Amino acid sequence: MESNDPIIAAPSLLAADFAHLADEVARVLSCGGDWLHLDVMDGHFVPNLSFGPPLIAALRQAGSGLFFDVHLMVERPGDLLEEYVAAGADGITFHWEAEIHHQRLIQRIHAAGKKAGVSLVPSTPVEALTAVLPYVDQVLVMSVNPGFGGQSYLPESSGRIRRLVELRRQNGWKYRISVDGGVNSATMVEVAAAGADILVTGSAFFGAKDPAGFLRQLKSLRRST
Repeated sequence: MESNDPIIAAPSLLAADFAHLADEVARVLSCGGDWLHLDVMDGHFVPNLSFGPPLIAALRQAGSGLFFDVHLMVERPGDLLEEYVAAGADGITFHWEAEIHHQRLIQRIHAAGKKAGVSLVPSTPVEALTAVLPYVDQVLVMSVNPGFGGQSYLPESSGRIRRLVELRRQNGWKYRISVDGGVNSATMVEVAAAGADILVTGSAFFGAKDPAGFLRQLKSLRRST
């Protein structure tokens, strides 16, 4: 993406009211959300459980018009790929730390007609991803330690975003940079200024008094890089 392209707003379903999920997905759409971020947790890779393919498939109709951005925070993500493709994912992001055969999994995601992303936890150096950066559509920077919503943004994440921007520019790569964790009214300007293209936001959206206004503010940000 170019620095003058609009920020992509990706509310995270993890912070929604689970008793009214179809309504919550419709709210994302009506408030101007571009993507729906879907955090899949298995209780092993991260210390929490969330949801799986049946729920995503059930929400696909309510979210028509939204890009379903499935983030697999699971062990052995390659074993689950086909299930999430069938459930209606538009993009599938797996964790660098959970996979050995990274390029093979990226190829499988692309062969299924989906966008491929790779994510890294805060302790993984950005340079660890260099071999796959030419091939992915998205790099998801975890700006908190994954597993739970509502955490505070780790300030060192901004440097990691800037490094990904630098690598992309130097090499002519095309991946988008997504950021997930602690993105709210107080941090989103810094995140965008660092060069992020996609801002994942959970409780800051679903708990906002004016969620549509919050997304308008987020999408009006411009990257300075």
